[in-house]
Amino acid sequence: MKENSFISDFKQLVKLRLTLTVVFSASVAFLVGSRIQGDIDWANWLILTLGGFLVTGCANGFNEIIEKDLDKLMTRTADRPLPSGRMNTGQALVLSIFMGLIGTIMLFQLNIVTGALSVFSIILYAIVYTPVKRISPIAVFVGAFPGALPPLIGYFAAFDQPVISWVPLVLFTIQFVWQFPHFWAIAWVLDEDYKKAGFRLLPTTEPDKFSAFMVLLSTLVLLPVVLLPTLMGFGGYYVAVVSLIGGIVFAWFAWQLYVKMDMASAKKVMFTSFIYLPIIQLMLLFDFIR
Repeated sequence: MKENSFISDFKQLVKLRLTLTVVFSASVAFLVGSRIQGDIDWANWLILTLGGFLVTGCANGFNEIIEKDLDKLMTRTADRPLPSGRMNTGQALVLSIFMGLIGTIMLFQLNIVTGALSVFSIILYAIVYTPVKRISPIAVFVGAFPGALPPLIGYFAAFDQPVISWVPLVLFTIQFVWQFPHFWAIAWVLDEDYKKAGFRLLPTTEPDKFSAFMVLLSTLVLLPVVLLPTLMGFGGYYVAVVSLIGGIVFAWFAWQLYVKMDMASAKKVMFTSFIYLPIIQLMLLFDFIR
């Protein structure tokens, strides 16, 4: 592979945008934890960022290795390096293992809880969630766990000796609940493509009225959940107001999907989900630095 081709294929293998989103989520949680303990160790932040990138890239690499034959069937993924043949399984496996080993070693340097959670996230995402996607819609519930671990990993990375508190559990809960409307909206938009690979991610496996109702219900459940940082005292009123307004918009688009049952409404829910969680995280970060 040529250098430029390798860089492009590597970005696709690790799902660069998704990986950067995960790293950002962990970084915000790290800063929240640092504020609570009263000191920021920027060297540890750098270790978390690099280690988190490698661990997430590893999990995504394993995911693409397992699904390479299925990716060939879908228009959205057919041009990825493995199904297209630009990268072979051995190359992808070596890269993924290397990233996983280096990443987990780095995170274990911070503390044992952070390292153990990173290993658990790889196993849960690649070994459990990935095959379940073709078996049952429960895959969204299963996948929500590794998807919500970055805030826990980031928060605990801020402490030499992590202790359980409500703060990381609240951050975990927000990201956990957010994933349901997020993934169901994606599954609605990509339903035809997903069916080519046998993925069953919508609640009823079909874009029907009940699936639309579940999308709406999940956005309504998210509304009180995003207020928890303010209620728990580590998020200010700015966080609450912006999160609540954004949540109402999110729920409104979900209501439109329930009423209209059309692709345009599903795309609005999907695109709103892309920006809603980062907005909450940015508000927590803003509250941290002001």
